[in-house]
Amino acid sequence: MSSTFLALLAIALWATLASFGTVLSHLPPFLLTGLALIAGSVPSWFWAARERAAWRVPPRTLALGIYGLFGFHFLLFIALRHAPPVEANLVNYLWPLLMVVLAPVLLPGVSLRAVHVGAALLGFAGAAIAILWGAWGFLPALGSAFVWASYSLWTRRVPPFPTAAVGLFGLVSGGLSLTCHALLEPAVALSARDALLIALCGLGPLGAAFFAWDLALKRGDARRIGILGYLTPRGSTALLLPVTGRPLSGSIALAAGLILAAAVIGTRAR
Repeated sequence: MSSTFLALLAIALWATLASFGTVLSHLPPFLLTGLALIAGSVPSWFWAARERAAWRVPPRTLALGIYGLFGFHFLLFIALRHAPPVEANLVNYLWPLLMVVLAPVLLPGVSLRAVHVGAALLGFAGAAIAILWGAWGFLPALGSAFVWASYSLWTRRVPPFPTAAVGLFGLVSGGLSLTCHALLEPAVALSARDALLIALCGLGPLGAAFFAWDLALKRGDARRIGILGYLTPRGSTALLLPVTGRPLSGSIALAAGLILAAAVIGTRAR
């Protein structure tokens, strides 16, 4: 499978993440992050059982995986609780812009062309239109964007690791999050509906999407893949609007159009 197809598969799955986070916002964020990450790691358990080396990674690589998976989702779930979900979701999806512009800083031998910069700025403008400044919840949304962009790029700087190791990142990150839940958050009882939604969230946007994204990064150009990420807020917002009961405003429609244009321009660049 091509890097573009794998990236688009991950993006399609991530489009559902904010909706899951909003529907499950009554659960403590450490609990939700932990359970979903562990559920997402389950497919790699069988992978690792067949190939013991699949989870053998240096401590630095494991630390990077925890930083990316735990940091991104915890900050995102915090943002969805303390800022309007639609706008917080779009701020979080500034990570493709950050991924494009940080590539020359974090990756050796990578440079930006004018078309990459133009597409990145167009995508940024689309996201900025939808932002309502003033809620502190936008800060963790911006933090989650930086975490995912830098994680995605830094995976190219550590020694090569099997894609199955992403499941280890999720398992350890989930365990850390549940430990934080036990120490810092009140205990809650999960309903059958909660458990089902957490499992779906884990296996989709917090599971299969990670494996597809890792394979895409290993096979493709980080700048091109980062620009493809601009498609995520369009799909994510389309799903989030009915979940939150928000109407489609002119500003959100304009933002989605600019974001789509950025993706089209960026993917046409060599």
